[in-house]
Amino acid sequence: MNWIDYSIIGFYFLFFLFIGYFFKDNKDSKDYFLGGRKMGWFPLSLSTMATQLSAISFVSAPAFVGLKAGGGMKWLTFEFGVPLAMVFIMLVIIPPLYKSGVVSVYEYLERRYSASTRLIISTVFLITRSFGTGVMVYTVAMILQSVMDISFVYTILLIGVITLIYSFQGGMKAVIWGDVIQMIILFGGILICLGFGFYKIGGWGEFVQHIDSQRLLAVDFSSFGFNGDEFGFWPMLIGGFFLYVSYYGTDQTQSQRMLSAKDLGTVRKLLLVNGLFRFPVTFIYCTMGLVLGTLIITDPSFSEAIATVFASHSDSIKSSTDLMVPVFITKYLPNGVIGILLVAIVSAAMSSLSSTINSLSAVSVEDFGVRFNWVSGKGTSYVRFSRFASLFWGLVCILFAFVVGDISDTVIEAINKIGSVSYGPILAAFVMAILLKKTNATGTNVGIITGVVFNIYLWKFAPEVFWFWWNAIGFFLTVVVAYATSLIFKTKKIPSKAALATNPLVFSKEVLYLAGYTLFMILLAMSVPKIFS
Repeated sequence: MNWIDYSIIGFYFLFFLFIGYFFKDNKDSKDYFLGGRKMGWFPLSLSTMATQLSAISFVSAPAFVGLKAGGGMKWLTFEFGVPLAMVFIMLVIIPPLYKSGVVSVYEYLERRYSASTRLIISTVFLITRSFGTGVMVYTVAMILQSVMDISFVYTILLIGVITLIYSFQGGMKAVIWGDVIQMIILFGGILICLGFGFYKIGGWGEFVQHIDSQRLLAVDFSSFGFNGDEFGFWPMLIGGFFLYVSYYGTDQTQSQRMLSAKDLGTVRKLLLVNGLFRFPVTFIYCTMGLVLGTLIITDPSFSEAIATVFASHSDSIKSSTDLMVPVFITKYLPNGVIGILLVAIVSAAMSSLSSTINSLSAVSVEDFGVRFNWVSGKGTSYVRFSRFASLFWGLVCILFAFVVGDISDTVIEAINKIGSVSYGPILAAFVMAILLKKTNATGTNVGIITGVVFNIYLWKFAPEVFWFWWNAIGFFLTVVVAYATSLIFKTKKIPSKAALATNPLVFSKEVLYLAGYTLFMILLAMSVPKIFS
């Protein structure tokens, strides 16, 4: 790296400080947390994709495909459940949530059930999301430290403080438009890596000649995920469906974007775009992983460079695999391009962090501040309180990034499993609130607890059950227990003021597109060995 690269990174940080200042005028909760509910489908779509495509995905997913033992193009199966999940959210989840006018999606559960249901789930969200984000920032900081002449402390502070400032000032509008820019930079960075990788190998012919054919298998119909096996077709499709419905439909970091849309038509476009374009982006960065993995085979100096960097930082980085992308950037790319690519990694980290800060603030302010009358839901005092909540949660995430330390390499996997422990039961609570009138607060709370506890049991005592299945198992167990408990412990009829907005199922052209696209994705993934031969 030289002054050109550092100048590019410095300009990037200054630009995002300007974004926060530009969007600093916010009048109330709808402005600060929902962008005034005037956002269009294009920025919301890119913002949603940028939040999901974190720095860990940009660095770790290609490394999984091209270098990690047991990895390969099976990473594509993570996407199989996405289009069908978008259909379910479009038809069932988002219409009543959007019409209810809530800022925190968990407020919806209080209107239907009770404050206890809302506060339990809100607390779980605040703890797990802030901790998981801290782990992400820590991991990215360690990777960047290994290839840049910037200390770990300064790396965390640069990513954290700059993100905190523009999120603090601009609220949701700054987060969304920041995500748009970061997504463009990130995708451009993937294409640059892919192009330079092909060039260094010697072109398509050299690539297919030296590629590791064992990494080309993407779809495995023989693996059911009940005998210690992973990434089989059925657990990834079925378990993935419940995971993504819960993640996009009931997780505040994602659903907040849908609540920011100017109308339900915009939400449908947002879901359609994410359902259609997530897979191509994933396919491209997986191909990048194959290319870089093949370059390691054809150029031993690449592998030696990774080993050298790892040896210098083995006290803080537990695996050399994640160094593949950053070492490629600094070893093979020219100055200036190096700065752009490192900005791409930083962009992915900042996108995830800014979204988390805003969502944590929204949940804490709405579910606790407004709920307990600590602050009014309107006016400048609300915005001031919200900004300080953003400041607080930003500092919490940065603090977690400093303290996770040596456990981060195991916590990353654990955080994903924690999500699957709770995603199914939480989704069940929302689905029952919308579709099942006979369930009550007592039944729902018992069902959620039962579903979570049983998934924890599977985690501890049945490791042979692939964790993707926990999302489906937790959902169905929660519904059964909640419904049965509600019939046994009947409560009074819900007051009319708590009645929620309902919407008849409307099968639009978007539904047909997404359903057909699922089949296309599966067929394309099955054809990967032929495509790269």
